[in-house]
Amino acid sequence: MNIIHRGTEFAPVRPVATGLCMSLVCMLFVVMSTISFNASAKVPVGVEAPDFTLDELSGSKVRLQDLRGRVVMINFWASWCAPCRLEMPHLVRLHEKYRSAGFTLLGVNIDEDRKVGAAMAERVGVKFPVLFDTDKNVTRLYDMGAMPATLIVDRKGRVRFSHLGYESGVEAIYEKHIRDILKD
Repeated sequence: MNIIHRGTEFAPVRPVATGLCMSLVCMLFVVMSTISFNASAKVPVGVEAPDFTLDELSGSKVRLQDLRGRVVMINFWASWCAPCRLEMPHLVRLHEKYRSAGFTLLGVNIDEDRKVGAAMAERVGVKFPVLFDTDKNVTRLYDMGAMPATLIVDRKGRVRFSHLGYESGVEAIYEKHIRDILKD
């Protein structure tokens, strides 16, 4: 029997209460893990990706619809997001490997201060277009629900793949989808 000290008295703690608390903690952990990696995006697979125009790091504007005919990966990220920083080198590699085959990667940074996002992109050696969504209009439009959030859009503008969060090895899944969609 467990004993808790209350002032100068000792009172038994019921094992059932302790077990219930542990069960609730475990359930909360499972729910939070599910939200991070399996939450549904507002833009489901199979629909046309909503069009947007954002400023690029270079100062030019990039419009999603102007990229029709290319396979486009859209990756929402932020400098404060540790999984985003882990994922970034893998995205750079994918961009370099497939860009000449008709693939474009757009990194949509959601930091409120463009300078912060630009500094991180430079630090990790990002070579793909970095777009800034400082007012979060595009982020709300896509409503991905977690960071990082990644979509792959086919040549016709339809969302073909969506993934929330980052876990080691997901880059192989991205690469398989990129190759398959490039073949279409």
